[in-house]
Amino acid sequence: MSTDFAPLSVLIVDDEAPARDRLRDLLGDIADTQPTRIAGMAASGVEALAVLEREPVDLVLTDIRMPAMDGIELARHLGRLPQSPAVIFTTAYDEYAVRAFELAAVDYLLKPVRAARLAEAIAKARRLRPPADEILRQMAPAIRSHFSICERGRILLVPVAEVLYLKAEQKYVVARSAEREYLLDESLVQLEDEFPERFLRIHRNCLIARHAVKGVARATTGEDGEAHWVVMLDGVPEQLPVSRRQWPAVKEALGV
Repeated sequence: MSTDFAPLSVLIVDDEAPARDRLRDLLGDIADTQPTRIAGMAASGVEALAVLEREPVDLVLTDIRMPAMDGIELARHLGRLPQSPAVIFTTAYDEYAVRAFELAAVDYLLKPVRAARLAEAIAKARRLRPPADEILRQMAPAIRSHFSICERGRILLVPVAEVLYLKAEQKYVVARSAEREYLLDESLVQLEDEFPERFLRIHRNCLIARHAVKGVARATTGEDGEAHWVVMLDGVPEQLPVSRRQWPAVKEALGV
């Protein structure tokens, strides 16, 4: 039975070449009812984002467990695009099934993927929006390896390990690396909750990377000349103030 559906452009993401080839073949098998066009194939989330810089797609079929960047983190980054593609997870592990099926916007295919089930998922993807970032965060098998920033319609990846501090400024969070600043459309509270081992709160508007701390000192600023504690980080010239409220916790965490 043929259909008048326009072909969806599809990116296949899986770290195993046979799995990528099988999905490609299955898409060919169901082309009469669910026409698609293969825009590319990638072995990780990082590779997938590089493909998407060259060509936007309508649908991403992605494995969950992959090196470099897993499928759930990939889906979170995709959600920041101005026109984010639909996402269908494919995996050999069923531990994510319940959470995935709770999403009205994404489907979940257990390997080995069957043609009829794939066709059903693609039909669903045609009419539904991508999953919410909060639900993806709860599904994530591990914390993110990268932050994503949408600049000029493309996703810029920033390794979390390179971020020295996170500072809330108006509607955004500034992520500072040794090279430059980036604007994250996320909340400081959420970032603190997601990365408790990596970042330490020193002020209501600032988190610092624990590994980057090179020392603390007393400083005097303001008209009243009141002394307060500041943190010094490797790689940036700023001295970041520690609030009175946070100082006991900072002192304990840094062992000073």
